Amino acid sequence: MYEYELYRSTSAELIRRADAERELGRARLARRAARRPGHGDPEGKVVEDRTRFAPAA
Repeated sequence: MYEYELYRSTSAELIRRADAERELGRARLARRAARRPGHGDPEGKVVEDRTRFAPAA
């Protein structure tokens, strides 16, 4: 019976850790999305920078 209880305890701990890591990932994505310009606009903001690419040959 002891092995089964140990297994259940370890399993529950691993599930808690996975949930915590998943929650941290969601928080990071939310912060990153909030920092991006135009985060409230569904189509976003278009930045036109013509000096970014070299002219075609």
